[in-house]
Amino acid sequence: MQKICCIFGAGEFDPASIQLPENRFIIAADGGYNTLVSLGLCPDLLLGDFDSLDSSDLPAGIETIRHPAQKDDTDMMLAAREGLSRGFDAFHIHGGAGGRLDHTLANLHVLSYLAERGAAGFLFHRDCVITAVRDGTLCFPAGYGGTVSVFCHGENARGVSLAELRYPLNGAELDMSFPLGVSNEFTGAPASVRVGQGTLIVIWADTTQKELPSFVKNKQNI
Repeated sequence: MQKICCIFGAGEFDPASIQLPENRFIIAADGGYNTLVSLGLCPDLLLGDFDSLDSSDLPAGIETIRHPAQKDDTDMMLAAREGLSRGFDAFHIHGGAGGRLDHTLANLHVLSYLAERGAAGFLFHRDCVITAVRDGTLCFPAGYGGTVSVFCHGENARGVSLAELRYPLNGAELDMSFPLGVSNEFTGAPASVRVGQGTLIVIWADTTQKELPSFVKNKQNI
């Protein structure tokens, strides 16, 4: 069974929506430790510059990596890098949205960073799930309802196709200046979001599904 790296940040979260996989490795990114404490959970690793966590609150007996306050990476990015370095290629991020808008946007970059390195990253917020797909296809199983939005992230996304959604696309090109892919809808049928070249941020509002979408890389990129 694939082991999943679960990262907890200090952003907003809904305890009722958090369903952790059994086979997991939990990283607390700085103040994300307080989130875990409130859920009665203990991290396998605690890291960050601890600017939002009192050093006197740091637990004993847990692997801890302290970083300097003056750094280029956010604590969430540090956690993603650490997870990749330990061989994980599937990430579930909680407490990574809401609160400060700049940190929410920064975490979209974290998802893109993971996608560029062939890893699957899902950011769970109170009423939506967010991921990034790069040079490949995101496949949704049957049964999804609600809305789904697709946004170009970075340079123009080419060869964008949306299948079995209310508003399909076939081989379109998306850029960051026009939100063509906003507010589409699932039909209940198996659906897919494909990008031939580039990165897409995909956000959907149906959080009732236990089976997450899967990623398929384009054959020319394997």
